[in-house]
Amino acid sequence: MRDIEMPLVPVLVRMERVGVGLDSSVLAILSADAEGSIDALRTEIHGLAGGEFLVDSPKQLSEVLFERLDLPHGKKTKTGYSTDASVLAMLAPIHPIAEKIVEYRELTKLKSTYLDALPRMLGEDGRLHTSFNQTVAATGRLSSSGPNLQNIPVRTEYGRRIRAAFVPAAEGDLMVSADYSQIELRILAHLSGDAGLIEAFTSGMDFHQATAARVFGVEAEAVEPRMRARAKAVNFGIVYGQSAHGLAQTLKISNAEAQEMIDRYFAAYPRVRDYLDETKSDAYLAGFAVTLYGRKRRIPELASSNFNLRSFGERTAMNHPMQGTAADIMKLAMIEVDRRLREETFESRMILQVHDELVFEAPPKEIERLSTMVRTAMSDVAKLAVPLEVTVAVGANWALAK
Repeated sequence: MRDIEMPLVPVLVRMERVGVGLDSSVLAILSADAEGSIDALRTEIHGLAGGEFLVDSPKQLSEVLFERLDLPHGKKTKTGYSTDASVLAMLAPIHPIAEKIVEYRELTKLKSTYLDALPRMLGEDGRLHTSFNQTVAATGRLSSSGPNLQNIPVRTEYGRRIRAAFVPAAEGDLMVSADYSQIELRILAHLSGDAGLIEAFTSGMDFHQATAARVFGVEAEAVEPRMRARAKAVNFGIVYGQSAHGLAQTLKISNAEAQEMIDRYFAAYPRVRDYLDETKSDAYLAGFAVTLYGRKRRIPELASSNFNLRSFGERTAMNHPMQGTAADIMKLAMIEVDRRLREETFESRMILQVHDELVFEAPPKEIERLSTMVRTAMSDVAKLAVPLEVTVAVGANWALAK
């Protein structure tokens, strides 16, 4: 509380007051474009369903999928059989309508949540003023509300195009993005002390490629893109306590193949398995998990007689030290960056924090000095067994600063 949360309060106050610039004309064009795409998807869904119905109605959708099309159904709700994301994922390989419904839902949500809503939320100064919440996420991560600027999907085309609407206040200024690279995996290397994992980060080789070489027992040069993709999925799956079943769904492989991948991973990095087992045992004894900086997360689910709840508790116990430590490091970095921005009389301003990324607006004359300062401040804020790597990018808008 004294070292992280309280010193962060004035930093967040300054960021909330400054706000972030928004070019509403970009969103207006996107909204019209999305409307056309939504209409086209609706027509396509009606064609696949063999007739018109209200796609937004779970009841009508349930009737279409499970009565008219006679597709296998899952759990039953008050309005009929569930049509949630997990059910549609199960139906996707069976019938093309499922994938189209997922696309339709994603696009309608983006349109209502961002494209149409953000311009209405501008302050009198023409900028968006989100609220940063310190005590909402159980991991200790910051969250954002009114509007939530941390949920814009970065991997979709529309998500990237929405980010293009975020612009600096002054004409000619630029957006600067500073992003921690693989911070949670680097924290895992530090906490577990696994020599192989530490070497993978310090060798200068691409980390996921290095992991693939170890897991598949080949030379680094012989790693194929498919092998690297699988190693990457396992790397991140380990951080989030993913089961073999979860990994199998991600990679679209059998549970047995996924389990073999996880076993190979632990064979390559044996201290990681020991560390995760120790962390789980400690949490059972103490009733909580703790980060490198002492942030406790109580886990009552570990005492539950329900297997699923207990399994959730175990995953939480294993991933809290990584996710929570990453949150602590980011908060410490924000405090340090804010201090230097003020003490070194920068005109540049820190305007957003999104997970492992800090976003600034800066005049062109300060870009080089700001980039160097931010990279140093973020990298040096914690001394781990592996270096903290920070990627800095610059662009005319947030989408281009990637």
